[in-house]
Amino acid sequence: HLWLLPPPPRPCGAAGPHARSAALGPGDARQLLEKIKKGDEKAILRHTQRNKKLLARDRLRMLLDDEPFLELSPFAGHNLPYGDIPAAGCLTGIGKICGLWCVFMAHDATVKGGTLFPIGVKKNLRAQEIAIQNRLLSVYLVDSGGAFLPLQADLFPDRSHGGRVFYNEAIMSAMKIPQVAVVCGSCTAGAAYCPTMTEETVIVDKIGTMFLGGPPLVKAATGEGITPEELGGARLHTKVSGCLDHFASSEKEAYECVRNIISTLNFELPPEETTEYDDPLYSADELLGLILSRLIDGSRFQEFKAEYGTTLVTGFAHVEG
Repeated sequence: HLWLLPPPPRPCGAAGPHARSAALGPGDARQLLEKIKKGDEKAILRHTQRNKKLLARDRLRMLLDDEPFLELSPFAGHNLPYGDIPAAGCLTGIGKICGLWCVFMAHDATVKGGTLFPIGVKKNLRAQEIAIQNRLLSVYLVDSGGAFLPLQADLFPDRSHGGRVFYNEAIMSAMKIPQVAVVCGSCTAGAAYCPTMTEETVIVDKIGTMFLGGPPLVKAATGEGITPEELGGARLHTKVSGCLDHFASSEKEAYECVRNIISTLNFELPPEETTEYDDPLYSADELLGLILSRLIDGSRFQEFKAEYGTTLVTGFAHVEG
């Protein structure tokens, strides 16, 4: 069954009462995406003015090459039983740094201090899975208070919960897939494991801190009064503990440092094979019609098991060669 897929049939009558799906339409999805990107204005002011930190998207603009990137899972965290967690409190995606394809994971500290919800863990694990399957260099921008403790019972104990993030880091290290991290804010509890397990790490002075338990916990446990800088600041970790590798006096310097690190990693992806291909015969703007005919080269599709299990269409085709 080698199909030359036809254009979709025209509607020939009014739809039934259940024809409209409850799912978001394209316009609704675009509006929701813009709302998620805009974020909480009060939290943004607190983040940028009081804490003197950049927003996650501004960090990515400074880190990535000047070309579009693919954001992953932007609607994760929307309308959950425990509330709306915009973009699951973290940005993940695929972009280029110094010409190399990379997977990035950046906490958004304007959403509950960058703490990880169950959906945020799932989003991070999905990004790591993509990095492992495609052998893509990974970059973590860490600005997080660790696990969101009111939901800790759903974060820690299972195979695909929080600890899996660090397991994946170890697997990528064994596979010789480079990982680089920037401590660009609070990096507390579980969030502190992530940068220390990467190949190279940068910390931003007066902004980045890293410790398992912060000053209030130290005070409660030992009675000692100590500042975040003394306990886990940039100078402590680059000069005394040796946990982190590179000291940056500003965020701009930190992302320049990451680009320099990546340019010296001696890591190359397999060359991409370029193949000439035919454009689909029908416009991709009409995806609500026959989807396959608007995605695959020449709209040519070789169906597999056409007569069996007819509620499912399976087969083989080319997409951009």
